[in-house]
Amino acid sequence: MENSLFIGLIREEKLPHDNRVAFSPRQCQWITEHYPQVQIAVQPSPHRCFRDEEYRKAGITLQEDLSHCQLLLGIKEVPADHLIPDKTYLFFSHTKKKQPHNRDMLRAILKKNITLVDYECLVHPDGQRILGFGFFAGIVGAHNGLLAFGKKTGSYTFKPVHTCHDFQELISQYFGVKLPPMKIVVTGSGRVAAGVLEIMGLLGIKYIPPEEYLVNQYAYPVYTQLKAGELYLRREDKTYSRSDFHAHPENYECRFLPYVTVSDILMNGIYWDHNIAPLFSPDDLRKENFRIRVIADITDDTHGSVPCNLGDSTIDNPVYGVVKDTMTQTTPYLPDTVDMMCVSNLPNELPRDASQYFGDQLMKYVFEELMKPDSPMIENATIAARGALTPNYAYLEDYVQG
Repeated sequence: MENSLFIGLIREEKLPHDNRVAFSPRQCQWITEHYPQVQIAVQPSPHRCFRDEEYRKAGITLQEDLSHCQLLLGIKEVPADHLIPDKTYLFFSHTKKKQPHNRDMLRAILKKNITLVDYECLVHPDGQRILGFGFFAGIVGAHNGLLAFGKKTGSYTFKPVHTCHDFQELISQYFGVKLPPMKIVVTGSGRVAAGVLEIMGLLGIKYIPPEEYLVNQYAYPVYTQLKAGELYLRREDKTYSRSDFHAHPENYECRFLPYVTVSDILMNGIYWDHNIAPLFSPDDLRKENFRIRVIADITDDTHGSVPCNLGDSTIDNPVYGVVKDTMTQTTPYLPDTVDMMCVSNLPNELPRDASQYFGDQLMKYVFEELMKPDSPMIENATIAARGALTPNYAYLEDYVQG
């Protein structure tokens, strides 16, 4: 890249409008102070969680026309007719698994001679993803799950997350709240689980090791956490290997079933794909001893690791009931239903904090790589370069042509 670098923060045009952004006003200010060769322009937006005025006050240019920028940063997919030819874009493209609804967008990217760097494909040398909103999905999902349990039992109330200005306002309602005895099982060990555990800590919900959790009763709220190695064991020899599990998930059985008989809430943050056994079956759901009353399915795969996920709920109506016998959707908070929280865009409920967190990771690990003439990290995350699929993503050729 040339010595001076022009960066544009694009307006989110995909519907429904996302309210997150790659850099907050203060982060833009910090970048321009520490990197004098970098100039940032922000496309005005009525939907963004930081108002245009906040960028203006931070000394950042607001500009409708971003055609002078070399790098354009968004969050969600960019509709084909909004793509500017010959530019480098960074956003979550959701194309690497050949998602059908984004095929036309990728075709437009290639046709318009665009370079696409996908946030999802940016990884550390050990393969760990650098960028994601999972931590805030975990925070919001855990709060929503607890809110649903409070409504179902009538024992306490919380404000919905999206009515809070930010994380600080969200947690201020926790002071002095006394939760009833309840048992919560948390699955997963990644960013989503880290967000869930943050809420457990803020509410003083006590961690109990799995083996004790299964057999003991408690007079106060408790949770346990099941990582993949505790949830899945190889059928043949009852062992777990992370690499083998990801390569051959069909050889593993799920060990979750004992927890359905002793837990009130499931907070699901486990990675899932269609070859991995679900946590329980529809038949298990119908049994008398199925005790779970609320499921916060933060991973949110329809008919996935949680078979009674019947589809997405919304930020405004985050919970629906499921009739256990028929696996059909109904009103939430009825006595005999299992209530499902399946919001797919949870971080949008805390967009200011989620954006700040995302921008921090971007500044720490990616920003300087973007300014290098050659960066293996950026190269490995580049799906298309100047209108052609890169070697790493050549397998998308049939998807584009199809």
